[in-house]
Amino acid sequence: MRNGGQILVESLVALGARKGFGVPGESYLAVLDALHDATGRLDFVLCRNEGGAAFMAAAWGKLTGEPGLCFVTRGPGVTNASIGIHTAMQDSVPMLVFVGQVGTDMRGREAFQEIDYRAVFGTMAKWAVEIDDVRRIPEILARAWTTALTGRPGPVVVALPEDMLTSLTDAAPLVGPSRVMEPAPSAEAAEAALGILTGARAPLILIGGSNWSAAGAAALQGFAEASDIPVVAVFRFSDQIDNFSPVFCGEAGVGMLPHVKRLISDADVILAINVRFGEMTTDGYTLLDVPVPRQAIIHVHASDREIGKIYQPVLGIQAGPNAFAAALRPVQGGWADWRASGRAEWEASFDAPAQPSPVDMVAVSAHLRDLLPDDVILTNGAGNFTVWPNKFFRFGPAARLLAPQSGAMGYGLPAAVAAKVAHPDRVVVCFAGDGDFQMTCQELGTAMQAGAQPIVLIVNNGIYGTIRAHQERNYPGRVSGTTMQNPDFAMLARAYGFHAERVERTEDFPAAFGRALESKTGAVLDLVVSPEALTPRQTLSQMREAALKAKALA
Repeated sequence: MRNGGQILVESLVALGARKGFGVPGESYLAVLDALHDATGRLDFVLCRNEGGAAFMAAAWGKLTGEPGLCFVTRGPGVTNASIGIHTAMQDSVPMLVFVGQVGTDMRGREAFQEIDYRAVFGTMAKWAVEIDDVRRIPEILARAWTTALTGRPGPVVVALPEDMLTSLTDAAPLVGPSRVMEPAPSAEAAEAALGILTGARAPLILIGGSNWSAAGAAALQGFAEASDIPVVAVFRFSDQIDNFSPVFCGEAGVGMLPHVKRLISDADVILAINVRFGEMTTDGYTLLDVPVPRQAIIHVHASDREIGKIYQPVLGIQAGPNAFAAALRPVQGGWADWRASGRAEWEASFDAPAQPSPVDMVAVSAHLRDLLPDDVILTNGAGNFTVWPNKFFRFGPAARLLAPQSGAMGYGLPAAVAAKVAHPDRVVVCFAGDGDFQMTCQELGTAMQAGAQPIVLIVNNGIYGTIRAHQERNYPGRVSGTTMQNPDFAMLARAYGFHAERVERTEDFPAAFGRALESKTGAVLDLVVSPEALTPRQTLSQMREAALKAKALA
């Protein structure tokens, strides 16, 4: 006989789970007790806030392709974790959130910390379910695991009533995962797509998603290169194709470069693979007309619910990205100049002017591009500072980017911790704004305890930069609620056992970063950046002056 907590943990081990991130709670004590016996097979990474734990689980899912596991308590615990659930959904990454629930005998009374999880997370997660019967744990867990991984991957919330977890059963735990093959395109579908591309004047490949295999990415790149078709990655998925390939032409996301907008607008055929057509990728749904774009869209996605959700394709193909890429063969057309122009403009985008700042992030980015290893993992949260890892770095085939499509502040540090848990021997660098960092800086404690300490670069300009930019463009000179007084970040990081320095001059950065690389306990570098250096090519004052001039002419 086993209790529900034991059945759950033994089944997770059988499914292949290795790590779980969480904050303990009395509502799932039986699970914590079972994890005690699973140490070394399924390890519990103790976090400082449920939001940080959920971010770590979401990042784990994006990095490994396995469901990231998050364990939190009921009520306040899971509402703290909701930011990571939302992020996992918008990122389309597999994740399982296990949350304690009041006993079945108390449900519906608004008992202590009670929440109706199906109601709260029914639209935020891919699936929300509550297990009422201990005998059904293996059944529902198997379904949750498969649901998180297949179609459009996403988070599943599994509620665990306290009395169910302590109930005994002779039901057997799971013995292993099901093997679900990725859907493949029919020969007719693949030929139809190739026929449309062959007749194109200016074709474009748009790729995204986190469930590419190395073989699938290589097959897609080989097809694009042999066909000489430009490739653009969707928002925050630049790492899914080798940026050193001559067909890669940039990222369609926040701060979209003009040439990327032109590639999307001027293309007559767009092959969109594994893409959900988010707001940032489409520049607020303006680059393609809704619902029937002027561009001919070939939309390839494993989920039938994504095809035609926003844009009506001329051809929709329900297939996984890797299986579809494997079915392609090269096509030829007169678009060599089209591809070469896009590539040249992307290469030119790295030539930004020196920044009016004590620490110049253009110079910092150039140094990192030359120095960081091929298999580096970069992470970031949300803010204007993300332009540096997102637009000023070249991701080779082994490098990874963990960044939230949801635009969630605070994601970068927990994601970096999760990356170091997964790959302790790889260099992991987190970019964080000063506001972004303070959303989850307590997870330095998680990093210290887990021995998973990344390098953190704090782009410290004393403002909420993205919001200040919007203020200056819409309400120039009327600053409200966007100026911060910050603590001594280096002192804070040292308290958590990190090597830490404050870098006040550009010329001091290379040596400081060298010391960060040598540190055995991670590092936090507090980079002093001027608020004027808010974007690579327009200062804060220039934004304000342009807005004032426009208002005067209106």
